[in-house]
Amino acid sequence: MAYVITEKCLGEQYADCVEVCPVDCIYPGAYKAEPFMVIDPELCIDCDACLPACPIDAIVPTVENDPAWAKINAELAPNFKNNPAVPPRPAGDPPRKPGNKLVR
Repeated sequence: MAYVITEKCLGEQYADCVEVCPVDCIYPGAYKAEPFMVIDPELCIDCDACLPACPIDAIVPTVENDPAWAKINAELAPNFKNNPAVPPRPAGDPPRKPGNKLVR
């Protein structure tokens, strides 16, 4: 089971998760013309490093937690894989989307 980046990341792209992923399976890109990150389910080793790294809790631990976004991650990962890395946003940078809150 791979971890899944959910709708909360859409338009946010904090990228803290990329910094901690030991297998480099998290990629940046754009979805619906907004910045987004995806986890490649073929490479994810379920190590749990990304989950506490996300400052807005946009990552869930299993496909069952959000099947729709799991499908989106799986579909976009091959296209995002070779995109250039994005730098993490500064610590404490407030969310851009209404309804998102910093939890870390």
